[in-house]
This record gives sequence, structure tokens and C-alpha cells, in this order.
Amino acid sequence: MKKVIITGGAGTVGTAFIKKYYNDYDFYSLSRGEEQIAELKSNFPRVTTLVRDVCDLDQLISTFESIKPDVVIHAAAMKHVDLAEVNPTTAVNVNLNGSLNVIRASVRAEVPITIGVSTDKACAPENVYGYTKKTMEMMFAEHHNSKTQFVCTRFANVANSRGSVIPFFKKLAAKKLPLKLTSVDMNRLMFSKSAAAKLIHDAIDYASSQEESFVLSTKMKSVNMLQLAKVLSDDIEIVGLRPGEKLNENLISKKELPYTRVVGDLIFLFENKQSIEDNLKETFSSQNAALMTNDELKTLLN
Repeated sequence: MKKVIITGGAGTVGTAFIKKYYNDYDFYSLSRGEEQIAELKSNFPRVTTLVRDVCDLDQLISTFESIKPDVVIHAAAMKHVDLAEVNPTTAVNVNLNGSLNVIRASVRAEVPITIGVSTDKACAPENVYGYTKKTMEMMFAEHHNSKTQFVCTRFANVANSRGSVIPFFKKLAAKKLPLKLTSVDMNRLMFSKSAAAKLIHDAIDYASSQEESFVLSTKMKSVNMLQLAKVLSDDIEIVGLRPGEKLNENLISKKELPYTRVVGDLIFLFENKQSIEDNLKETFSSQNAALMTNDELKTLLN
């Protein structure tokens, strides 16, 4: 059975991947939060849980060389846009230096495939978090080679994740308090935790068949945040945009279109390889993607 290391393995994305492919791999979770680690171990006892910090290069190298993984999934990151805006040094240290440490450890241990988890905020970035993730995508492409392959997945919002607005809305609704909404015009691309796990698995599958590094994303639907809030409650309070926040998010920008290739619902983005055919014809964003219906929103909430 192949060995898979997941940095931030006790977080939402790591746990979702472990849950979906629990019987397919020998998992090693590297993370810091003790409560999350204990919860992961309780739910998935066969996972080896290790307390590790991606900012500690020596520790990562030692761990990777000891385990000798077939795949590394790099999901550890500082993910909150507003926190990154007011703590840019920490965001750079975790998201950039931490990612570079993962790259160096993978190269040293000759890990065949390393997957970086990126975000739609990396598309034409306008905030600290987005800039760190775009740079991570570029660093992964820079270090890609036939021996140690580096590719990324580019996520939108993962519904019901710890950083998602959905658990926050649910708690407020349960307490009969007004739901705090930044803007009635805010839209977000969103998909389920299971779909996020599948996208990572697709990246692993395709990595061995592609000569070049790529960023892999998928077509998904848009959620109007006011419509989402109204599914839970009619008591809604508008509080204004947070630092670094945008009304709409792009998944693929106009500048990136020539470098895309569409395979079914999957969107491949190559760093320097233009596609003559099968490329995306227009930007993909929360503004022009199909809008989720109320029934789809209820399914997503549950």
C-alpha cells in the first residue's frame, strides 16, 4: 500500500481526503493542533499522527526521509484572508517558507509526487493570502522534474470547512442571532469536502502522465451569500467587507486562459505551455458560473 504524507492532515482538507481514501493508502498526518490530531486519531485509528511544523525544515527532512512516502499532500497553511492581511509576516513564513521547506524535504527524500493545495485567491491576487498561494504555485512549477513531480490543486471555498462561513452561520442561527453578512452582492465558488478530496486524487492520477507541472481545478457552481444565509434565517445583518475581501472570486483569469486545457469538468493550468485547442474560452469566476439553487444549497449545508 502506498504511503501518503499530508501536512495539515488533521485539518478540513486532510481529514476529507483521509475519509474518502482511508482504505487505499497508508496515511501519515503532520499537523500541530492537539485537539484536531486527537479527533483525527479517534475517527481514523490507522492514521499515523505526528506533531510537526512545516516551518521546521530539519524536522520535515528527517520525517520525509524516515517515512519515504510515495505522495506528499501539502495542505498546511494560514488560510484566513483577514488574518493574513494584518499578520503578513506570519502568512509569508507559513505559506511561503513552509511550502519551500516541503519542496526541499520532498527533493531530499526523492518523493515521486508532491501536491500543493492552492486557492482561487491565487488567481490575479489582491490580498496577502492570495499572493502567498500564487507564489507557492510558481515555486512548485519551478522545482518540478521527472524524478520529483510538483503539481498543485486550486480550490474554491470548501463548504463546511473550519474556515468556511457556513459553520459560523449555523451557530448564529441556532442561537437565534442575526447572521452577519459582509455584502448582499457577494458570490463565492463553492464545493463539498468530498469534491475537494477527489480533486487532489485526480491531481495524483494525472501527475504521472504529464511531463510538465500543472495546477488542477474543476468547474463548480457559484453561491450567492445572501441566498445562502436566507436558507438558514431571515435575520441578516450587513457588516461590510473585511480587509482583503472581494465581492467575487476568479478561479481562472483572462491572462491564464491560453495556458488552460479542459478535460471534462477538470481545468488544467500550465505555467508556460499554451494550449491550441480545448482551452477555457472565458474567465471562470463566481460572477459567471452557474448559480446554485436553494435545493443544492440545502444539500451543501448538510
